Amino acid sequence: MKINASTVLFYLSILFLVVLGTAAMAAPKIAPYDPVEQNLDERFSPPGRSHLLGTDNLGRDVFSRIIFGSRSALLVGIVAVAIAVLLGSLVGLIAALSGELTDNTLMLLMDSLLSFPTILLAITVVSFLGYGLLQVMIAIGIIFSPVFARLVRAETLVIKTEGYVEASQSLGSPIVKIVYKHIIPNLLGKVVVQCSITFALTVVIEASLSYLGLGTQPPTASWGLMLKDARNYLALAPWMAIYPGLALALTVFCFNILGDVLSEKLNPKI
Repeated sequence: MKINASTVLFYLSILFLVVLGTAAMAAPKIAPYDPVEQNLDERFSPPGRSHLLGTDNLGRDVFSRIIFGSRSALLVGIVAVAIAVLLGSLVGLIAALSGELTDNTLMLLMDSLLSFPTILLAITVVSFLGYGLLQVMIAIGIIFSPVFARLVRAETLVIKTEGYVEASQSLGSPIVKIVYKHIIPNLLGKVVVQCSITFALTVVIEASLSYLGLGTQPPTASWGLMLKDARNYLALAPWMAIYPGLALALTVFCFNILGDVLSEKLNPKI
């Protein structure tokens, strides 16, 4: 079997995400230090034997905070994508299977949400809901629901014209059965690909909101908060920004690779 670069990147990305997910779940056992424990005598300690990735401005272990910060990133990604998929898919199915008035109204609403810059809309929604991790998850889920709504609507409009769907309708099958048996199975491939891409975006937005002070609140560990703390000490302790920045970049990169490869693997035309 011929192995190309994209296949190698795909499996390396899966390996990295599995390791990251395992570390997030087992963070209390893996992290060598308490992520919120301050030790002012060891402020700005460079990477070494006692602190693998150094310490920050409050003497907290950077490695431990990165491990615990992965929990916030992955939790927001999972919950926000789940909200976006459920809400967006429901709207998309209703729009595609309803009359023209309902379809136009729902899509106008979705287009209105898509017309706002993503981070600006996230800040607006979080401002209404309040600051915190739960509010960020709900906000990001709402923000990305139009993406899934338009995807599901477009695919459903094509699928419902297929012969097997029309045959099922002519036999008197209820619409719920048609959706469950014929439409949803044919949507799964593209929805899974979109989930992978959206997951990467949610990780970035969560970090951005935390950086701005609207997401995860101190002293909870978050990659965005770590980058915020590091901005005033880039010359004195560059490791404070380098390592959480690498964790964020690698996570987003791996999810993007995952989405690209899945889009090829699940595309019946390729």
